[in-house]
Amino acid sequence: MFNLPEIWVPAASTSASDIDFVYSLIFWIVGFWLLLSEAVFFWLIFRFRRRDGVRTQYITGELKSEKKWITYPHLLVLVCDVFIVVAAVRVWYDVKQALPPAEQTVRLVAQQWAWSFVHPGPDAELDTADDIKTVDELHLRTGTRYHFKLEARDVLHSFSVPAFRLKQDAIPGRVITGWFEPTKPGTYDIQCAEICGIGHALMPARLVVETPEQHAAWMASQAPPVSLAAHAAPRAQE
Repeated sequence: MFNLPEIWVPAASTSASDIDFVYSLIFWIVGFWLLLSEAVFFWLIFRFRRRDGVRTQYITGELKSEKKWITYPHLLVLVCDVFIVVAAVRVWYDVKQALPPAEQTVRLVAQQWAWSFVHPGPDAELDTADDIKTVDELHLRTGTRYHFKLEARDVLHSFSVPAFRLKQDAIPGRVITGWFEPTKPGTYDIQCAEICGIGHALMPARLVVETPEQHAAWMASQAPPVSLAAHAAPRAQE
């Protein structure tokens, strides 16, 4: 229960739990200081409330005994900030800067107002004759590390998969490379998170994460005839 975002949005990739950890760390630290400061605030209101026979004191904040109410919490907050920054930089590097070797590569193409996806076919290579092309439905298998090639055909878009904790802008004229590794089978939302015109709200897509067996069955049902013929030829010769 420490990773709070998983309560509302499932975590379906290897990096999702790391990103959730940073969010949860910030939540618990900020929440602790919020409750503590509010408790002290209301205690001070009660402690120094108006009472008959007690004159109001004017406090300048110059005495050490007064300054410590600001200095000590300030230093403790800075220590907490160090923990947050270290955790955030580590996750940022792992997710955005490091690019682990790919087992497969998929192409993601955004346009007004649809998503086009290119999956590698039985040869596991992209940009070959047996590629599988779909619109608004991306199929991935669990336990496989993917590189993605993200492109935009017209205007700015943004590829967002909440279950992966992934959001990457798509920029016309550029091919942006990133990675993800699905971990949990299921059907998840793909969103365009950048306003891209009047049809922006009509640009949802589906991400289907399958087990290796399910993914193999889907590929067999979607493979182009040329791919099936090419793989059937060697068996026919045998």
